[in-house]
Amino acid sequence: MQTSVAQSPARAAGFHATAWRWHFYSGLYVVPFLFMLAVTGLVMVFFTGFQTRLGAPVYVSAQNRVLAVTAQAQAALASVPDGTLKEYIAPPAKDLAAWFVVMQGEQAHAVAVNPYTAEVLKTVDKGNTVFAWAEKIHGTLLLGDVGDRLIEIAAGLAVVMVVTGLYLHWPRGGSRWAEVLVPNLRAKGRIWWKSLHASIGFWLSIVLLGFLLTGMSWTGIWGAKYVQPWATFPAVKWDAVPQSDATHATLNTAGVHDVPWGLEQTPLPQSGSSAGVLGVAAGEPVNLDGMVNLATRLGFSGQFHINLPQDANGVYTLSADTMSGDLKNPTHDRTVHVDRYTGRVLAEAAFADYSPVAKAMAVGIALHQGDLGLWNALLNVAFCAGVAFLCVSGIVMWWKRRPAGAGRLVAPPLSAGAPLWKSGAVVMLLVAVAFPLSGAVLLAVVLLDWLVIGRLPGFRVVLS
Repeated sequence: MQTSVAQSPARAAGFHATAWRWHFYSGLYVVPFLFMLAVTGLVMVFFTGFQTRLGAPVYVSAQNRVLAVTAQAQAALASVPDGTLKEYIAPPAKDLAAWFVVMQGEQAHAVAVNPYTAEVLKTVDKGNTVFAWAEKIHGTLLLGDVGDRLIEIAAGLAVVMVVTGLYLHWPRGGSRWAEVLVPNLRAKGRIWWKSLHASIGFWLSIVLLGFLLTGMSWTGIWGAKYVQPWATFPAVKWDAVPQSDATHATLNTAGVHDVPWGLEQTPLPQSGSSAGVLGVAAGEPVNLDGMVNLATRLGFSGQFHINLPQDANGVYTLSADTMSGDLKNPTHDRTVHVDRYTGRVLAEAAFADYSPVAKAMAVGIALHQGDLGLWNALLNVAFCAGVAFLCVSGIVMWWKRRPAGAGRLVAPPLSAGAPLWKSGAVVMLLVAVAFPLSGAVLLAVVLLDWLVIGRLPGFRVVLS
């Protein structure tokens, strides 16, 4: 009995030391990526929350008569040589311009048009906006699939950092919650940094986990291969509707995600059959004007999108969602597909039709992007600033702990007899199951340590 009591503090100290080392070594890889995500996130939320993704709003003088959308579209097309009309974005208010996306080869031009005069007011290279560049860096570091994989690994290891950080600072052994929840601003030096790091990290931990998971939902392995396929809206729900080989993801342009996450991998319906129900009214043209009238009858208002068919089998797609900045409430997401020949409504998907995971992602991604209104944008600004501070404070604490002139990392010391391999194996197993790419990297690091670093004393000294 006495032995058990004596071993308990030592065992707790061992686990604490092991968690600290996992927190430290994960941070070596994660911190640069997490800081980048925080900074680019700040840039993106500035546009989603305070401007638009295409920049500052383009205002017009409201008049009584709006010109036909086809006339506005012709003006937009005329401004882009050899252009093809891809998309119409209805103005969210009477004093704002309408936008048209015109493709010139692979380049997507967003053209602002005065809906009352059909005057072209502004042309933006959609893939070359500040928002688009921030999103590309945020998602791929401008390195394509390689960058995507590096960020996915960092996000998985960041989950390890959050969990170990919570364990490290969870009140125990006589410490109080107040010491964690409220930073000690009267402290000095490394203790001051540590107190702030612990308090801010504790408050942000759950939110950071949510951001990491919703962010990873877009990644190429965990998102595209594991989570998104089984959470995607099943097109089989659209009975007797012919399906295209193209997916909803083809509606995105310039590498910017406009389509709801739960629909991206769903096949699009196909035009050219007798399927569907009455859509465009008798006597109305089955063109962009007819689609705008249909959208109004279906209840679309304010800003919504109409994607035009791009080939003989394509469909008109009417949509309004938080993903593309149309709405501030993801539960109102709605997508409607219309046959380009008959004007019949072929299929529809709304928030209520999403799977539970897709519903959670629709809400989570909207929160992640700051799409729910000014309050959401302001909270995201504070969150991004907090994450950036955690990265900086972690580096500062390490630097202050590191002896001057030390030619090594000065990793947290491991207590004698600490269950490193057991707890390490559990961590690797859990990470590998939840996030295969990050788990594979952890396994590779352990093998490298065992096969190479452990056999070269010089390397072990530097990395210790």
